[in-house]
Amino acid sequence: MDGENELEVLSRAASAFPPRTVRGMALPRLLFFTDPARITDPEAVAERLPPGSAIVFRAFGATDAVEQGRRLRAIATARDLMLLVGAHAGLAEGVGADGVHLPERMAANLPRLRAEHPRYLVTVAAHDLAAVQTAERSGADAVVVSPVFPSNSPSAGEPLGLEGLMRLVEATALPVYALGGVRAHTVDQLFDSGVAGIAAVEALAR
Repeated sequence: MDGENELEVLSRAASAFPPRTVRGMALPRLLFFTDPARITDPEAVAERLPPGSAIVFRAFGATDAVEQGRRLRAIATARDLMLLVGAHAGLAEGVGADGVHLPERMAANLPRLRAEHPRYLVTVAAHDLAAVQTAERSGADAVVVSPVFPSNSPSAGEPLGLEGLMRLVEATALPVYALGGVRAHTVDQLFDSGVAGIAAVEALAR
């Protein structure tokens, strides 16, 4: 790492993935997922993201979600970032987001979301082949596959591993993001995996 912090290493790594577009939109190559249980100051992380990245704001029922979202929107605008909101289209509207990230269980909501917000970038979480296929049938723009490597997330299941990830990449026409255990010491393994980019939570706060 030669003195670089983890965010700098992952930012540099993300820039090495080939640019991808979907429906005329340039896809971000680095996704920062907020998590109030694991990231105490998401705005500080957002302020350090490289231009062209995306913030995925997950409010998890916070009473000040609109205020948080608007602060992140301001940072995103100033730094040429995209802002996606996790799960809640209404919150996305309220904060002027660029799109929505849907949990795997909400993939069936995507056609309605697309009809109401045709310009939104919509990503969907997936943990196995069936979920990836559901996301593709539903019209997702991209899929976020996890966990790829062992993860600190309390909800993380058995890691897919590099081979498992690559099987999912090969099974879909959708751009795939790798999430879960993506760190400075693991990201190099992803360069030839076919993914469109990488996603992380607390690694970007280091």
